[in-house]
Amino acid sequence: MKILHISNYYSPDIGGIEQVAKDCVRALAAAGHEQRLVCFSHAKKDVKETVDGIPVTRAGTFAKISSQSLSASFSKLLKREFDAFRPEAVIFHYPNPFEAHALCKLLKKHRDCKLYLWWHLDITKQKILGKFFRGQSLRLLERAERVIATSPDYIEGSAFLRAYREKCTVIPNCAGAEAVFADDDVVRLAEKLKEEYAGKILLFALGRHIPYKGMEYLVRASKKLGERYAVCIGGEGPLTPSLKELAKGDEKVKFLGRIDNDTKKAYFAACDIFCFPSITKNEAFGVALAEAMAYGKPSVTFTIEGSGVNYVSPGGLTGLQAANSDVEGYAAAIEKLGKSEALRRELGENAEKRYWELFTEERFAENVRALFAPAQKEKAQ
Repeated sequence: MKILHISNYYSPDIGGIEQVAKDCVRALAAAGHEQRLVCFSHAKKDVKETVDGIPVTRAGTFAKISSQSLSASFSKLLKREFDAFRPEAVIFHYPNPFEAHALCKLLKKHRDCKLYLWWHLDITKQKILGKFFRGQSLRLLERAERVIATSPDYIEGSAFLRAYREKCTVIPNCAGAEAVFADDDVVRLAEKLKEEYAGKILLFALGRHIPYKGMEYLVRASKKLGERYAVCIGGEGPLTPSLKELAKGDEKVKFLGRIDNDTKKAYFAACDIFCFPSITKNEAFGVALAEAMAYGKPSVTFTIEGSGVNYVSPGGLTGLQAANSDVEGYAAAIEKLGKSEALRRELGENAEKRYWELFTEERFAENVRALFAPAQKEKAQ
């Protein structure tokens, strides 16, 4: 099939949606589909290039408002791709209201083109914009052949998806081999970390320092833990200065800043517990959780209604959960794991098993290819 992908940005840009789009392209390329992709560029000029073996068109942007990129050329470039490529199917990575507006206009003309709506998350942060674009979202859902959600929890937690659950297919995100394979250099670095923190229960957390990631709650929980714990927090963001200020006087907490892929994997391998303190459904899935699970690490999360986080790591099976934003409960969950090596081992083994069952690159590719199997069969008839 001829498949056109529409994403916000694309590789080598880094981000959760960008990675899913890349994984999707890889999966469909292996099945022999002809593909193209249209997205935004961080530059002002349009760019055409080949990435991952497919033509990629990047529309230059002149501004960004409420996290939404604005482009004077996107609509024109998308129309040009439709006219030249004549896609039989479109995979649209939602949400992106600007791109959706251009796409909806073209789909009225190209009625035979099937729409696969990859629903990464509801518009929750921008409440006014979310209400303004409600009609647009419903039109996309009505038009879609299939709607892809990353977890059954998100379907039930989204008022949009619940109403269209018969169209929904669950395809969990994956933690690919690049993210979880530990070579000799990673193993050596992990051993150094274990020596550095010998005698400590090593807690590792990773993520952007922004409100919904909830790092504040981990820092506050650390103050309630004994000196046998060490808390290493990777990543950075606008909240980094306030987090460091909050952690003052607590020698257990170490801020790692941005870390490269090998260092991240070494911390996964060396840590005893992975802490994932996100607090809202802006955290729709939690790929870092799946990565930690690949290393057989138990996690501590909050219960987040409508998010896929608790689907990735179910409480009591692969980790422990605390009531949302409950610092005392979060610290207590860490203490429970910290006191029991047997419990850490049991939940860690369950976590690794769940990773191999659900979150590998191979399983993701199987799910994506199965999504298009009915359309391929229909085309062949």
